[in-house]
Amino acid sequence: MMELESETQELHLRVNGEPEGKVSTEERCHNYSWRLRVSLYVTLLLAGETIATLLGRLYYEKGGKSTWLETLVQLVGFPLTLPCYYYIKPEPSKTKTITKKTTSSFLTLSLVYIGLGLLVAGHCILYSFGLLYLPVSTFSLISASQLAFNAVFSYFLNSQKFTPFILNSLVLLTISSTLLVIQHEPESSNSSSSNSNYVIGYICAIGGSAGYSLVLSLTDYAFEKILKKYTFKAILDMATYPSLVATCVVVVGLFGSGGWKMLSTEMQEFKLGKNSYVLITIGSTISWQAFSIGSVGLILEVSSLFSNVISTICLPVVPVLAVVFFRDEMSGIKLIAMFLAIWGFVSYAYQHYVDDRKPEEEQELPQHEEKEEM
Repeated sequence: MMELESETQELHLRVNGEPEGKVSTEERCHNYSWRLRVSLYVTLLLAGETIATLLGRLYYEKGGKSTWLETLVQLVGFPLTLPCYYYIKPEPSKTKTITKKTTSSFLTLSLVYIGLGLLVAGHCILYSFGLLYLPVSTFSLISASQLAFNAVFSYFLNSQKFTPFILNSLVLLTISSTLLVIQHEPESSNSSSSNSNYVIGYICAIGGSAGYSLVLSLTDYAFEKILKKYTFKAILDMATYPSLVATCVVVVGLFGSGGWKMLSTEMQEFKLGKNSYVLITIGSTISWQAFSIGSVGLILEVSSLFSNVISTICLPVVPVLAVVFFRDEMSGIKLIAMFLAIWGFVSYAYQHYVDDRKPEEEQELPQHEEKEEM
């Protein structure tokens, strides 16, 4: 009986043109398992991003100087998820036959993971430089521009449509980021207070946001068009293999630049001591890996758009915590930028809510018409 229901569900998915295994919008409201998974991924993403960003700034504030190390901790945590592979049940032979027909070749998959890994390495390097030269509150506000980039990339890669709410969000986020160009940080006492470094940090933060959004859209595209699998193993693969490639790139950069020679001295001179240096590094690694799993999980369960929207929820949290822990100045320009960015986020999120409500309304309309005819 269960096998018959499974085959009927597979036929229903094929007839409606939906990818096999992905939960449809109509089923989500009544699927507690789906809600639980999404809640878990949201928690991992928000907690990981917030903690990792603050620890990264703490590393620089207390004497850390290696952007290569700060980039490496964003990527090197992927072995922490390897034990999860042992808890994955092997697929039935029938599913394996379908999978062989619907997934691309090993070479194609390798190219996908390598390409994404190179992009991940690039945006992580830009992220590290942006965090080095900018106060964490300013950096977090500039990072909100990733929503605008995500809208553009999703339009071309994921068939995302431009609606009035999306356009409103793009305008607000663009203005918010532009305002921060004229923001001066007089309270900074280190080299990041110079105008040239501030501009470099701004450009790197914008570039990192664009790179992150591109990776999200390409990951969504890879799930839909190439992998065609919606399983926990697919999440682990997408979080592990690109991170492995990106880690190799960063390690080559660390040793090729000679930056590894300074790590021992840096640890000795770290203001909070050796133990704190190690704990900050480990904490950052774990936090970034949690963020990675949460991000990829939300892409698989919902979309790259939703993953990016949830990531931006940290927008009002990180600047406030930066004021508390790092004594960043919350100037008038920053407050205006924060208000505009939150407004843009709400506009973007509301459009996503409207899109999710449409299938439910379309399903309820025929039922209502049938009742009237009776």
